[in-house]
Amino acid sequence: MARRVRIRKGQAPGPLTRAAFRERFAASFLDPNFDAERQSIARIAEIAWRNYKAGRKAPLTRKAGAGFADPDYDLSVEWSETRARLRAAERAYRDPATRSRVLVIVGSPRNDGTCPGESSKSFRLAVLARRMLERRKIEVDLLDLSLLTSEYGRRIYPCKGCVSTAMPLCHWPCSCYPNHALGQTGDWMAEIYLRWTAATGVIVVAPVHWYQSPSALKLMIDRLVCADGGNPDPTSTGGKDPGKAKALELAGWSYPKHLAGRVYGLVVHGDTAGSEETRRALSDWLDGMGLIDAGTQARLDRNIGYFEPYAISHDALDRDRAVQEEVRNVARAVANAVTLARAKRLAVPDSRLAKPRQK
Repeated sequence: MARRVRIRKGQAPGPLTRAAFRERFAASFLDPNFDAERQSIARIAEIAWRNYKAGRKAPLTRKAGAGFADPDYDLSVEWSETRARLRAAERAYRDPATRSRVLVIVGSPRNDGTCPGESSKSFRLAVLARRMLERRKIEVDLLDLSLLTSEYGRRIYPCKGCVSTAMPLCHWPCSCYPNHALGQTGDWMAEIYLRWTAATGVIVVAPVHWYQSPSALKLMIDRLVCADGGNPDPTSTGGKDPGKAKALELAGWSYPKHLAGRVYGLVVHGDTAGSEETRRALSDWLDGMGLIDAGTQARLDRNIGYFEPYAISHDALDRDRAVQEEVRNVARAVANAVTLARAKRLAVPDSRLAKPRQK
């Protein structure tokens, strides 16, 4: 007999009023330079209001077709295109003829193109890693998350937590965005999923913010939950139907790890405290997704300019030749591990052990 599960309701408020919606919509056009087009903006606001009321999350759809649980389901064209790119990247990743690629991620929100007015130490350390990898003839993809703070329209939306309702409700890749009805468009994660999938190795370089990972990095981390057990078929849950998703999980779910087997390294730096704890948390996250660490020297946490003024922290990095070489060693270790992994010679002692818990 199927287990009945109650779906808990009552948290979300009702929809916005028309006046509240128009006020929020107009906030993007405060600049007097828009004054000449106020009537045009009002007409566009009215269209946006109607789309909001109608819940037009995915205005462009097509039938899912063969290979899906429900071939007649109307799938988002944007989601379908992202899925197709990920599948092509996965095929290339598994092709021995594909050149090895390491994704080097700058996890700091700071750069010299906006308010801080100065480059981050994370960026400088990432460049050291990139140069070492390039010397080893490995292709490098530098993902600088600080662009979230300095580029127009560059955004990563927060994870909505679908996985906590039921794992199959969390789709791979994420189908929560774009949501055109709510104005949640231009989500960078569609591209970032592709860059992770294409990589044979990953190095994350990040500072400590309040004893934890910076918000820019954490946004990406949370949105990668769909890579750890996510459902590649949104039609199997009728889109976002929590009842269907719960039933599917309770019937037996395999929690597929879509990025497992890739190699990783970490560089976490602080100035007084928190670097070790943050590095451990990031290691646990990557281990949990099924990535393989490249050894003890590939997981680095250090304080740079311990208790020195922030104003001279770059000078402290200039002086710290040891930490610079340690970052190069992270890159060397990842390069070695990637080479072994591509040759299927990277030893993972527990790789064939059966897990008593799938989740």
